[in-house]
Amino acid sequence: MKKIFNFKKIEDISTFDWRTNKEIKKQIEIYNTPKIAIFSFIFVFILMTLFSSYSKVNSGEVGLKVRFGKIVDTSLSEGFNFKLPYIEKVVKVNIKVQKVELETESSTKDLQTVNTLLAVNYRVSQDKAVQLYKNVGNNYEETVLTPAIQESIKAVMSNYNAEETITLRNKVSDECLDEIQTKVEKYGIVIEDFNMIDLDFSPAYSQAIEEKQVAEQKVLTAKQELEKSKIDSEKKVIEAEATKKANDLLKQSLTDEVITKQFIEKWNGQLPTTYAGNDILSIFNLK
Repeated sequence: MKKIFNFKKIEDISTFDWRTNKEIKKQIEIYNTPKIAIFSFIFVFILMTLFSSYSKVNSGEVGLKVRFGKIVDTSLSEGFNFKLPYIEKVVKVNIKVQKVELETESSTKDLQTVNTLLAVNYRVSQDKAVQLYKNVGNNYEETVLTPAIQESIKAVMSNYNAEETITLRNKVSDECLDEIQTKVEKYGIVIEDFNMIDLDFSPAYSQAIEEKQVAEQKVLTAKQELEKSKIDSEKKVIEAEATKKANDLLKQSLTDEVITKQFIEKWNGQLPTTYAGNDILSIFNLK
């Protein structure tokens, strides 16, 4: 070791400035560095161990304590839960309502291809969360749910013609929901809601549907016009019959005596100013 002290007299020790001697400071730093590193490592290890001893279970989750891949506790409550650091871990299963959206391709009964955009709301049953994790794991959406949805859509769509999937859309949706629920209920998955957001057919079939709808609308319009024409004709016939009956009744009630009487009652006694000869009163049959 390099000699760093050079005292000739005792008095030199008392007057020596330890803070300004660079060589001594360097030796002290070299001596203290391993200790600082060791203490720092110990402090970090203790801190990590402390934090690793607890795990938080949020509201809407089920916590499962797992030790070396085996579930050892399923009664973890919401909040912080103790676990053995580096040995145990807490797996959390979401039991809140979740949503999955996907697009499927299927064929109808009349062999038309239809692409369906779906939205499915589901949740994991709290009572079966442990069983789901044991049998499937936490990737149940990709492993169980999505394949079940795709298979159910294909099965239900094959029972209907392309046009029926539109006109009977609510019925088709209900059958799809029931079919999916039947496939996933054994895993503890509950289907809350099922929606067919969009149905997309081939361009040729979409055009055919549009043309059919236009033709049906024209036929409906023609029927409505014909019905209106019939109603107008019937109305005119009824009016004509009513007029005829009124005229017949009027003819039956009007006699020569009645006409003469009505004339006399309304006549003011003045004769016409036009000349009709000396026999003018004969036209009224008054002679």
